[in-house]
Amino acid sequence: MPDSGSIAVLDEILDPVARAFSREVAEAIVNVKASPAAQERISELAERCNEDLLTPAERAEYASYVNAVDLISVLQAKARAWLAERGAS
Repeated sequence: MPDSGSIAVLDEILDPVARAFSREVAEAIVNVKASPAAQERISELAERCNEDLLTPAERAEYASYVNAVDLISVLQAKARAWLAERGAS
């Protein structure tokens, strides 16, 4: 699980990206979803992690997915805020 410090760092680092949003880009980011295959793999790894069954390679893979999800989540929050400030739904 990400800590608030990591999310705060992402939030700060991604500010310049958010300033470059256009309506089209912000809407596209809000709608980003992992592929069904990636979602399935994340679920498999999460289940194995909860059971403490991950190999070192799987642990690294799972950490990569978690980091990517954190990044996308912060970008999506920034895109939603950008759209809200400009009166978009």
